[in-house]
Amino acid sequence: MDFVFLIFLPIVVALFVPLLFRKLKGIHTGWFVLVVPVLLFIYYTTFLSTTMDGGHAISELQWIPALGISFVSYIDGLSLLFTLLITGIGALVVLYSIFYLDKNKEKLGNFYVYLLIFMSAMLGVVQSDNVISLYLFWELTSISSFLLIGYWYTRDRSRFGALKSMMITVFGGLMMLGGFVLLGIMGGTYSIRELIAQSSTFVGHEFFTLALILILLGAFTKSAQFPFYIWLPDAMEAPTPVSAYLHSATMVKAGLYLVARFTPIFAVSEVWIWLVTGIGLLTLFWGSFFAIKQTDLKAILAFSTVSQLGLIMSLLGAGAITFHTNEAIFAFAMFAALFHLLNHATFKGSLFMIAGIVDHETGTRDIRKLGGLMSIMPISFTVAFIGSMSMAGLPPFNGFLSKEMFLDSMYALRDFQLFNFDTWGILFPVIAWIASVFTFIYSFYFVFKTFAGKRKEQPLPQDPHEAPIGMLVSPIILASLVVAIFFIPNVVGKWLVKPAVMAVQPYQYSHPSEVAVTVSAWHGFDSPALWMTVGVVIIGALLFVSLSKWQKVYAIQPEQLSLNALYDGTMTFSEKGMNKLSRFYMTGLIRTYLMYIFAFFSVITISVLFMKNAFVVDMSSFTKLNSFSIINAIILLLGVAFILFSKTRLGAIISLGAVGYSVALFFVIFKAPDLALTQLVIETVSVALFLLAFQRLPKLSNHGETKRNKLANAIIALGVGVTVTLVALSAHSQKLISSISQFYIDTVATEAGGGNIVNVILVDYRGFDTLFEIAVLSIAGIGVLGMIKLRLAGKEDPDENK
Repeated sequence: MDFVFLIFLPIVVALFVPLLFRKLKGIHTGWFVLVVPVLLFIYYTTFLSTTMDGGHAISELQWIPALGISFVSYIDGLSLLFTLLITGIGALVVLYSIFYLDKNKEKLGNFYVYLLIFMSAMLGVVQSDNVISLYLFWELTSISSFLLIGYWYTRDRSRFGALKSMMITVFGGLMMLGGFVLLGIMGGTYSIRELIAQSSTFVGHEFFTLALILILLGAFTKSAQFPFYIWLPDAMEAPTPVSAYLHSATMVKAGLYLVARFTPIFAVSEVWIWLVTGIGLLTLFWGSFFAIKQTDLKAILAFSTVSQLGLIMSLLGAGAITFHTNEAIFAFAMFAALFHLLNHATFKGSLFMIAGIVDHETGTRDIRKLGGLMSIMPISFTVAFIGSMSMAGLPPFNGFLSKEMFLDSMYALRDFQLFNFDTWGILFPVIAWIASVFTFIYSFYFVFKTFAGKRKEQPLPQDPHEAPIGMLVSPIILASLVVAIFFIPNVVGKWLVKPAVMAVQPYQYSHPSEVAVTVSAWHGFDSPALWMTVGVVIIGALLFVSLSKWQKVYAIQPEQLSLNALYDGTMTFSEKGMNKLSRFYMTGLIRTYLMYIFAFFSVITISVLFMKNAFVVDMSSFTKLNSFSIINAIILLLGVAFILFSKTRLGAIISLGAVGYSVALFFVIFKAPDLALTQLVIETVSVALFLLAFQRLPKLSNHGETKRNKLANAIIALGVGVTVTLVALSAHSQKLISSISQFYIDTVATEAGGGNIVNVILVDYRGFDTLFEIAVLSIAGIGVLGMIKLRLAGKEDPDENK
């Protein structure tokens, strides 16, 4: 089966969603949409046996074969892991949204169209073997997430968050495209598999480091790494199902996927390892520290997502070290990265859903107004507790296992001998431990400040109560996975994680079974991670208990010095600056815009002619002028002069017609009657149309024209005339390639079956061009007719708009 078409299945279904929303009022649209991710998830699970054996599957759809661009669905262990997350979490999110979004109040047609487009885009990103099609899907994720974040477009914060996310992620995407183009230049192909196969030849290439940095910019912006993370908290203005899907399991993981996929190409570089590991750790610390400052439940989760993404990114950097050493601990780090990526999707998805439930059932997400909900919402509390403890890295939850692996990996970096890690490597376990302390605090902060303690005296906007069972099903399933994975980590590792590790490190492993990593909750008393975890729990608990005493430290930093303030200031400055600039040159007068165009055309063309030494004049083949030609030329020049000095539009139009008829006479003199006839018809119609259109215009005026402006116009007009003359003389005098006219002469009868060269060119050789010109004229005619009818309707009912 050509499973490449399944990437586009959600988009195809999205075409019918608006119809279903309008026609089936009694049924929630989400029930029909739910079928798509469920079927896709079931189908893609059939590839597990293939990837477990170290194999892969390929399906291709040609797009632009002449340029080597096609849609290639390449499913190996890495792409399958992400594909199952996209479809599996997608199914749970759609189920959750059915009960979260009211079918009578929300525009569900729009919501599910955007969601399905995003699902297709993410499937395309993780399955594309061609970097150009990957970029296409990458930007489609930015556009569709913009629509999802701005779903409640009547809210200012929603529009602001949507624009902010798109500005930052699209910027990164464009940088990434530059990196892809450089890779294509270096490798002579756009296939990721083929680029990986010849990656050893890229080292030392002048474009190698630049391509590396550009691709990392795309990854860092999409996965909210420092300093680009600022879009993620503002994206929380989206409906909670969007947050649970995009910002915990899919979109923000796209950058992680990109880093993992291109690790075999760039891991040989010191720059790659330092940037991926260093930026990841910085993001982990920064996100965990500022999560505790937040008072909105979703904002806490947003910053916690930033920190967790940083954790995974740093592990990907540490795992890349296996390309320089055979030490098992660094292969362990790559396994930990992909294992925690899976774990994070389970516990963070459930936590986002619980935040939405609290908001839905109490009317607020402000943690300062919440508390004491444990007895009122016991099921929600249980799910929140499981997710939070897993996020804090405590047993018996899956986050504990991957967090221990993370601490072991960071501890091992201090002994790595290359790239100055033996000097600066001590910082990695220190920063990782400090960040883990703050992770412990914000995890407890989220769950206990919301559900524990006493109810606040101030009443909540809504009388709190437990959510309906339909809304609880999805978070309960995810919470169950959090616990289950803790007890069967090696089953998950065998089916999902090890095949993904082999796909990232094809040079080290030829089969997933060679990934010698066994996950266990106990590594003995000599494990550094154990004592680091003990320290995290003790210090974290003490800091959480005393939170009210030291949380005021966040007030020290003035808001004006934040990255958000920098972004806002940059956007405001850009907007004001662009407004001033546009007001300077956008005068509203067509003559001004024509001045810009003609001046640019003249300067660039003449400069190129002389810089390239392309201006040559050879008059040996010029036709000799006879008396008729001289007289006609004089008439033409007089017509042009009359246009310039005419005081009325009528005189200018008639003079313009005289110029056109003079050109037609030149065609007659030079024995081109068909061109002459065409020119005569065009001039006649043009003059008639001009007279009809201009008869109602006011008299000619200078519109503020000064002598200075007239002088500038004269200079530009002279420049255009000189430019066209020079180009015409040069083009006639030297021909770098043979003229195409001979081809027309030779083939007009034999190939096109015609006798008139001009007619054959228009109908056959330029058939599509002529067809499109006719289409444009038809559209213009329809538009004119529509305007006329509207005006007539307005005359019939003059009070309609009053």
